[in-house]
Amino acid sequence: MSTTTSLADLATSNVALRNLLHGLPGVDRVGADQRAAMLGTRSIKTTAKAEAIDLAIRMVDLTTLEGADTPGKVRAMCAKAVRPDPGDPSVPKVAAVCVYPDLIAEAVSALGGSGVKVAGVATAFPSGRSPLDVKVAETAFAVAAGADEIDMVIDRGAFLSGDYLKVFEEIAAVKAACGRTGARGEPGGGHGAHLKVILETGELSTYDNVRRASWLAMLAGGDFIKTSTGKVQPAATLPVTLVMLEAVRDFLAATGRKVGVKPAGGIKTTKDAVKMLVLVNETVGEGWLDPGWFRLGASSLLNDLLMQRQKMATGRYAGPDYFTLD
Repeated sequence: MSTTTSLADLATSNVALRNLLHGLPGVDRVGADQRAAMLGTRSIKTTAKAEAIDLAIRMVDLTTLEGADTPGKVRAMCAKAVRPDPGDPSVPKVAAVCVYPDLIAEAVSALGGSGVKVAGVATAFPSGRSPLDVKVAETAFAVAAGADEIDMVIDRGAFLSGDYLKVFEEIAAVKAACGRTGARGEPGGGHGAHLKVILETGELSTYDNVRRASWLAMLAGGDFIKTSTGKVQPAATLPVTLVMLEAVRDFLAATGRKVGVKPAGGIKTTKDAVKMLVLVNETVGEGWLDPGWFRLGASSLLNDLLMQRQKMATGRYAGPDYFTLD
């Protein structure tokens, strides 16, 4: 696929988008479920597990997205993001913190030059149901406040009713508001925030829809595709993540553009995280085993990773109140 001519053609027609998306190979649901289940049983050796835990910590987007969030809560979370275990400086920093737009400036101030990114949810998170000009304005506000990354939600109603052009145009408009005009990570890509596009896979019903939504988000310029808001179940299941990983692999082969993946919601334990890393390695390869290309959206996962890390180092688990609550 030519990423210039064909994208210009697609952006003008629902029919063209439908033909492309419905022309994608169908997903073998039984096969996807079985492959994900098989990869989920893989065991890794002790040394590899220690490396996997540290990698998973570096991939975490530490998140608080509650109506009761306060500046103090965000600052405490940012401190934990930089030093997950204050008693062990060898623990790596997480990838990012994720907050509502009105708390982005607080997070930016708290993180300083730590290298931890600030992600802001925008576009009427989690429903995605607001006019486009409101979504664009909220995105622009978040970027101006200092967000390194924007997590947007697609209009699932438009997608499920077949209005692919509306979804495409909204993603493209939000991408423009992020201030990046080129492909992520490429020369001439501009400055501003990276765009993660949340599909809310728990509302898409079928794996075929997950594949189509993944391609639509990537075609419209998304830098990452993300499973869920964390507000709808099921969220980041292994089979859904597998389908999305296959989509970014195939998109790279077709267009030459690499896109990241972020499963979010329901990833609570080290075992869950390791299963995700195995899935990445076996589906798209080591090139995606990097926080720049794979993230874990979670609020409670970090504590379990820290507990397992300490267990491997000392032979015993910390007490349940050793680590701060997220």
